[in-house]
Amino acid sequence: MMRLPIKFPIAVILAPLVVGAQSVTMTATERQLHDAITSGREQQIAYLEKVVNIPSGTLNLAGVRKVGAVFSTSLDSLGFRTKWINMPDSLGRAGHLVAEHKGKAGNVRMLLIGHFDTVFEGAGQQFVRVDSIAKGAGTSDMKGGDVIMLYALKALKKAGRLDAMNITLVFSGDEEHPAFPISLSRRDLIDAGKRNDIALAFEGGNRGDATIARRGASAWRINATGTQSHSGGVFGERVGYGAIYEIARIIDGFRTQLVGEKYLTFSVATILGGTDVVYDTIGIKGTTASKLNIIPRAAVAHGDLRFISEEQKQNTRAKMREIVAKHLPGSDATISFEDEYPAMSPTAGSARILAQYDSSSQALGYGKVEALDPGRRGAGDISFVAPFIDGLDGLGALGEGAHSPRENTNLNSMIMQTERAALLLNRLGQMSAKSFVRTPNP
Repeated sequence: MMRLPIKFPIAVILAPLVVGAQSVTMTATERQLHDAITSGREQQIAYLEKVVNIPSGTLNLAGVRKVGAVFSTSLDSLGFRTKWINMPDSLGRAGHLVAEHKGKAGNVRMLLIGHFDTVFEGAGQQFVRVDSIAKGAGTSDMKGGDVIMLYALKALKKAGRLDAMNITLVFSGDEEHPAFPISLSRRDLIDAGKRNDIALAFEGGNRGDATIARRGASAWRINATGTQSHSGGVFGERVGYGAIYEIARIIDGFRTQLVGEKYLTFSVATILGGTDVVYDTIGIKGTTASKLNIIPRAAVAHGDLRFISEEQKQNTRAKMREIVAKHLPGSDATISFEDEYPAMSPTAGSARILAQYDSSSQALGYGKVEALDPGRRGAGDISFVAPFIDGLDGLGALGEGAHSPRENTNLNSMIMQTERAALLLNRLGQMSAKSFVRTPNP
């Protein structure tokens, strides 16, 4: 999923944070990690070129599996046990790669999250390098992040630091177009979240910020009905207002009564109304037909709801139901909701992980890293494990044009992101699992 590039520190969460004894200088081992990553720069870029040149749009099942096979071979060589998990044919998706590395008992168990599928593929989406910029599908979202993750692990292996680490990797094959039901397509990711202590996701990053919170996503749909009759009787006692006035009342009620709450948005994606309405809820498309002198009997509106917490989602849904229930004369309406992504709410534990990432960045000379405003980032796979464990996202490639044919990444930034990830994993991986028992929100 793409990120929006505007930064806004979450001062309320970070203000009380005390970094304490976290090191802002590198140890000898960390200098060894730095040297291994910088010396392998061209090899890392060549690996990115290899996987970008494997077309793997979400519905290209063979292509997604082929990318997975490349990463599986690399992870096997690092001592991971890898497994490709197929999805049922009914879901129409390739499946997911899960890799596990068992280290020292009692050390923190880390879940690393990526995805292999891309939004675009085909002609013009192959890897093209122009100086320090690489263009192509997945260069930033998120094969670039996957490669950063892999080469951070390679450096840890070379430095002898990987052996003691407890790490699970989950690479989704359908992050850009998740299969429904979500309970099935994200089952293995959720299970991994429940048996780990923290999550680190490698969606597109930025030099000065990372993500400790991202909003959840939910769909809503209104079906309104009215009494079909001659338009000359509209507003009258016998036939009332009709379906379109009813659905317009509801949507305007959302606008006037719900707008303004921090991190809450609700968008109307499409609306249809008339005498004969056919709407495809999967394809988000439909047709309508009527005559100008008929009061419409049916209308449907379909939209999106974004929220920062489960509490905000439930409170908003309750208010939306109340607005829907106040019908115009002669009309009726119902609203239904469909869960998509849960919210990754900000937590004190996630802020602690960010502090470790910030100190790693400063030790490397790359400067401070602050929290990205969750209103500037869309939903992502880390959200599915956020109800169980704390985490950090935005550790991946720096680029532009994600979700468009213009997608690219800055190759010079790959060294920075790989180094920062390696130091973060090195520092977290030595800590006790007991250090990451979830604490209440600040």
